[in-house]
Amino acid sequence: QVQLVESGGGLVQPGGSLRLSCAASGSIVRINVMGWYRQTPGQQREFVAALPSGGTTTYEDSVRGRFTISRDNAKNTVYLEMNSLKPEDTAVYYCNADLTFGSSTLRITRGFWGQGTQVTVSS
Repeated sequence: QVQLVESGGGLVQPGGSLRLSCAASGSIVRINVMGWYRQTPGQQREFVAALPSGGTTTYEDSVRGRFTISRDNAKNTVYLEMNSLKPEDTAVYYCNADLTFGSSTLRITRGFWGQGTQVTVSS
């Protein structure tokens, strides 16, 4: 199977920075897209940023210019560098990966979610 493990959340003051990491492990053949979403209580999970293999990064409008998504393909890891954080960025952040996994005889392509990491922006 495949696992996504996130790290790097925490409490930060407004204007501060945090860096989230998400490492994918398992019998991965190919990662197509890795991205980040976030969710606050009572709200739907919303898109934050995505980075396709060989493609162009995309960002939600409110984070563009403040957040940067990047990948280390050798480590199957995606990062989210968050700068100039605002209280409204407070949420649980989830890593998402669309990938192909399996063996030489059976391969499956589907999406996976990490367990989530809390980011709190408060003074």
